[in-house]
Formats: sequence, C-alpha cells, structure tokens
Amino acid sequence: TMALLRVTTPDQLAAFCTMAGAPSLPAGSPAMRQADAHWLALDHRGAPSARCSLWWTYAPPYLHHRTGCIGHFAANDRQAAAALLAQACTELAAAGCTMAVGPLDGNTFRAYRFVTRRSLEGPAHPPFFLEPDNPDAWPADFAAAGFTPLAGYYSAIAPLDGPDPRLEALAAPLAGQEITVRALAPERFDAELARLYDLVMVSFQRALLFAPISREEFMAQYTPLRALLIPQLVLLAEQAGRLVGFLLALPDLAQTQRGEPVDTVILKTVAVLPERRNAGLASALVALAQEEARRLGFRRAIHALMQAGNISRKISAHYARPMRQYTLFAKPLP
Repeated sequence: TMALLRVTTPDQLAAFCTMAGAPSLPAGSPAMRQADAHWLALDHRGAPSARCSLWWTYAPPYLHHRTGCIGHFAANDRQAAAALLAQACTELAAAGCTMAVGPLDGNTFRAYRFVTRRSLEGPAHPPFFLEPDNPDAWPADFAAAGFTPLAGYYSAIAPLDGPDPRLEALAAPLAGQEITVRALAPERFDAELARLYDLVMVSFQRALLFAPISREEFMAQYTPLRALLIPQLVLLAEQAGRLVGFLLALPDLAQTQRGEPVDTVILKTVAVLPERRNAGLASALVALAQEEARRLGFRRAIHALMQAGNISRKISAHYARPMRQYTLFAKPLP
C-alpha cells in the first residue's frame, strides 16, 4: 500500500528535503518558501518514495495559460511517481491552472528540465559542473503521466585548439559602437553582481517562462561562485558607462572531482540588452571568452544549456557539436 501526504509539519518537511535517492533541499530557500504545496508519496513502511512541490501563485505565464509548476521532483518507485503526478495535476487544476509544467522549481532561475538524451554526436561526455542530472526514469514518469515536451535544450562542446579566425571580424563592430569589454573586478564583486542582476532581468524578460526573482535570491545564487571564478572569464560589455552585455564562464570543476586536470571551460550565461541583440554583441562575447580561455590553457569549451532555436544556439553552431539534450515537459489541465 502507498499513501499520499500533503506536507504540513516541520518533521514532514524535513523528510521531504532529505528523501533518500533525491537531491537534498534547503528547507528555508526562496523556492521552498514560495511553493504553494509539497507532496510526498509514502511506501508501506511510511518512508518517502516520491516527492514534488507545486507553485501556482508565483508561476510564470505562458501564452494564454495559467501555468502551474511541478518541481523538486524525485521518485524511487514508478507507481508512487504516477500517483504523485496525478495528484499534482489535480491540485493545480483545482487552483485554476490550465497547464502543468515540469520539472520547474517555480522559476527558470532555479532548477528545471530533465536530461533526456545523455549523448548526441560523438563520444559521451561526463556531467559538467553545475549541470542538472536525473535518473532516466524521471522523464519517463512524466511521459507516462501524459506530459509532452514543451521545450528542448542542448549543451554543446567546442575544441579550443587554435586562434578563432572569426574573432577579429566579430569584435571589430564593438569599437564602432563605442562598446568596451572588460573582465570582472573581483574587488567590487557585490557591486558588479548588482549590475548583472539589473541586466539579466531586462535581458531575459522575453524568455520562455520568465518570471523575475528578487535581487537577494540572485545574489545568493551567484555569491557562492565568487571563489571559483576566473575574473578574465567573466566579461562585461559597457557603452558610455552602461552595462549592455555580459558573459559568465567558469572552469569545469567536475573534472577536479573526477581527479582530472581542469582543461574545460563552461560558457554558462550570455546576456545582452534587447536593443543590442542584433548588434553582434553576444557573438563577440563568446569569441572573446573562448580566446581568453584558450590563452589560459583550456582545451575545450562547453556551451551550457541553450534553448533550441535561440540566439545562443545559433552562435554555438559555428564552434560546437551538440553533446546533451534536456527537456521541459507540459500537460494541459482540464
């Protein structure tokens, strides 16, 4: 027998956050606090065998739908997963949602999407630093519950085996627009991060399922990276003193965890102001970051988690081969 339990007590919340076989969750995080409900499926001994959180009050909009998000998902048992996802859809529909989206921890600035194809072109590549991962059974659970792909994402890998012949042509227009590119100033880290927050909130406002997060949550997400960043790999583009674009790249520290030399850099985030989108700024930032990484001795670049069809994917195609696919799922609700 199996039971579904809506989490209401501190002990139940602790069991939710520390479920065996699932990533542990900080009980006081903004994602946990903003969620409208947390659910557990319990096995015959009363132990958690599946979990998820639901968001509808703060869920991002999508077309004409009122969306509800299913996140913090984990399941050790297929029957438990099916019962849990059915309950999640029932509750989201009762809250007035017309579409369920998942996995999505309430906001695309937090954890979302599943790895759905581990290897695309060429040899399989191990997980990289900060890459989402999941058992293959979890996307299958969503598919079995009637969810279908809403959006696809890719990571790609590029060799850094020589100077980029396109670099000069890509960087040249910046001078004509009086755009200068500089490295992050680590001694002003908090002030730099505050400027990045303002840029990111404008840059991504048209992105799929965008909803803003607080300045505090953004700072809390990025501050732990402070000690891991190489300042020359965080590029800030400025025009007349105004930040108009940035690129965040960092070493693939998963290589360290595997006992390998770190020879791979991850291009994690590229953001430019909407009015600069067609000015070639993003392409120039990618080329400049890759050249700087090559100069520092990195041999490969991973272009991380790009949505299919967006500008990053088009830029990446000049350099990189796709290596992994991820999927965000959705289901219309009655």
